[in-house]
Amino acid sequence: MPDTMPSHAHTVIIGGGSIGMNTAYHLTKLGHTDVVVLEQGQLTSGTTWHAAGLIVAGLLKSEAECEMYTHGRDLYANLEQETGVPTGFRDVGYLQIANNDERVHEMRRIAPFMRRFGINCHEISPKEAQDMFPIGDLSDVKGAFYIPEDGRANPVDITMSLSKGARMGGARVFEGVRVSEILAKNGTATGVHTQYGHVITAENVVICGGMWSRQLGASAGINLPLQAAEHYYLITETIPDLPRDLPVLEDPSNYTYYREEVGGLMLGLFEPGAAAWKLDGIPDDFQFGEIEPDWDRVGPDLEKAYSRVPAAMNYGVKKLFCGPESFTPDLAPLVGPTPELRNCWVACGMNSLGILNGAGTGMVLANWIVDELPPIDVTGINVNRFTRCEATPAFRRDRTPELLGKLFGQHYHNESPKTARNVKQSVLYDRLKAAGAYFTEGNGWEQPDWFAPSPEQARIERLSWHRQNWFDWHAEEHRAAREDVVIMDMTTMSCFLVQGRDACALLSRLSCNEVDVEPGRVVYTAWTNERGGFEADLTVTRLASDKFMVVVGENSHGHTEMRMRRHIGAEECVTVTDVTAGRTQINVHGPKARDLMQRVSGADLSDSGFPFMTARNIDVGYADVLAYRVTFIGELGWELHVPATQAVQTYDLLMQAGRDLGVRNAGMQTLNSLRLEKAYRDFGLDVDNTDNPIEAGLGFAVKLDKPGGFIGRDALAAIKARGIPKTRMVQFLINDPDPLLYGNELIYLGDEQVGYIQIGGYGHTLGGAVGIGFVTLDRPLSGDIVAKGAWQIDIAGERFAATASLKPLYDPDMKKIKC
Repeated sequence: MPDTMPSHAHTVIIGGGSIGMNTAYHLTKLGHTDVVVLEQGQLTSGTTWHAAGLIVAGLLKSEAECEMYTHGRDLYANLEQETGVPTGFRDVGYLQIANNDERVHEMRRIAPFMRRFGINCHEISPKEAQDMFPIGDLSDVKGAFYIPEDGRANPVDITMSLSKGARMGGARVFEGVRVSEILAKNGTATGVHTQYGHVITAENVVICGGMWSRQLGASAGINLPLQAAEHYYLITETIPDLPRDLPVLEDPSNYTYYREEVGGLMLGLFEPGAAAWKLDGIPDDFQFGEIEPDWDRVGPDLEKAYSRVPAAMNYGVKKLFCGPESFTPDLAPLVGPTPELRNCWVACGMNSLGILNGAGTGMVLANWIVDELPPIDVTGINVNRFTRCEATPAFRRDRTPELLGKLFGQHYHNESPKTARNVKQSVLYDRLKAAGAYFTEGNGWEQPDWFAPSPEQARIERLSWHRQNWFDWHAEEHRAAREDVVIMDMTTMSCFLVQGRDACALLSRLSCNEVDVEPGRVVYTAWTNERGGFEADLTVTRLASDKFMVVVGENSHGHTEMRMRRHIGAEECVTVTDVTAGRTQINVHGPKARDLMQRVSGADLSDSGFPFMTARNIDVGYADVLAYRVTFIGELGWELHVPATQAVQTYDLLMQAGRDLGVRNAGMQTLNSLRLEKAYRDFGLDVDNTDNPIEAGLGFAVKLDKPGGFIGRDALAAIKARGIPKTRMVQFLINDPDPLLYGNELIYLGDEQVGYIQIGGYGHTLGGAVGIGFVTLDRPLSGDIVAKGAWQIDIAGERFAATASLKPLYDPDMKKIKC
């Protein structure tokens, strides 16, 4: 045991690879100097040492990804000036190629978005690409994009430079020290226990253990779904006259990247059908380790890789390397405070991008620890987004082989995982499948995306960024919701029963809106943090004086539960119970919804008898159902929370009773298109922790003067006091009926670039693609500017005129809802 190892530190970081050292470095930069890093082997001995060191952007589809990436690229390019230790960074350039029109279209959609955030991604001709990469055969290439500032670095050198920088800032780094246990008391991490029996107490424990993180977390009851997989690259013998400044080439059609390596060529594989490694756990002594290559399995993938550089086959193989990299179920990192233990943090699951994203991740986590709030949108990387289902050996075994190819291959907006499916099903699954449902996956749930006329037709004929075979069926569902009545299985929505003497106090503290209301009232509200940024948007329904139901989207399940539990005071009496699995949510919506409901229930369903935003128990056939009169699509309707034991019977009754009313099933595509016509917001998709309700147009649900206030009240009051915001969320309708919106398309006011679309869909009622996005001006964004402005949306490099509105373009006065 090192003689100088302390018995206390403010923050203990477990793991001395790229992520651990980046976190330590960034903590010291924030003045957080009492940091100890414990590495069980030597620095970089896990996966960092064999990383390819690519510093290339890929196709980044969120503002957060762009910010994390550019931070890392800039840091690695300049770190040597600070520490004196080189990083090996060279801006040799990054070249992405496409051999089909769909990939070209995807890159043309994303490149303008990336340029907005400082990534100089621009299109070049196939000939220019061939000239840049002369060893390749680019004869089939239809399009190419190039980023001159990107390149490569040496992963070991980067880590050593970061280690030097962290030490310069006061951090202490110890090698050969394995953490055998995370210590905890009363649900709070208190320190670590090493293999030497030495204890280091700490205010913060940070798990940056790479592929060991899952098993270390599990020993402390922490859920970290990640799995190691075999990752291959091949290095050829020296190729004469191969340029040292050869750009990094990415070819998604062959799932391969190419770069120069000591005079030879590296071919890096991200093959479909990869192999998981060590499902039971990674040996502690696996340091600087390699895996015996499976030539038979990767042989066909290597043949594809060589087809792009056939000249390289004239040279021998210096090395076929196989080493492990850890992957998460959705190919996004696991970052943030753990739900299971207070004061325990995590940054792992880098999906083979630990060097590329290490600096950004370290920056985010360091700021989160110091400020107790993250500096960027973390909804997509927050560790609390997963359940324990995704960490089971069976799930990891089945999902992992798909992940490498999915990371590197061609992407589509509505592509779902093919493996580890049917993790969570509604009890209506068989009924919906028989009705022609095409299922997609969302947070482990099987969700009906759209309905075909028959089960045999419920398939995607060809993935595309343009209209697919199901588009017209989706349009029929949409029209049925606007003209007749639809049934939606929304069981994926998360439901929490919050009870106890102090339940109202807890929810009042969290909620911007007033939730201390009469029993039977449904309250739509945002939850915000101390900066006024969103933490959730949801409904809180008071069922009794000490009993509430919280309903939130499935993508916010873990975050919402964690936020409630973390804000229960030491002396408060509150219980939070997840009741999602015990009930089935059936939504009945459309102009004929009341007609249908009156056929199956004896309750008074009139507007006066059952007003909008109220809830009560009613009979539906044999079932006693908790019914909410609410909507997320902009039509008359009810959410029916049915006991799971009676859900199938209730669904059958509704479908039979509504046959002559034109009742039909509707899926998630239709939910999205309907709610976008109404410009309804959705946390995690349209708004995140960096946005606030005032600028998002939800000020009506913020009660600044409510007794006792709420978390974020002062920040929102200050924003409100500034008057008309310079940043506001605006709804857009493309005037041309042909283009499609998905998200990330740039917004122009005249010739000025002023924002981007957060999410889009096709407004079948409005007659064109519709989306919502934040617009920022250098002056207050008034209603007059919105109404009279010359608005355009950039779609794949072409600008289309658009209509803009602060109010919903569909039924702005809510006449259809309140009838």
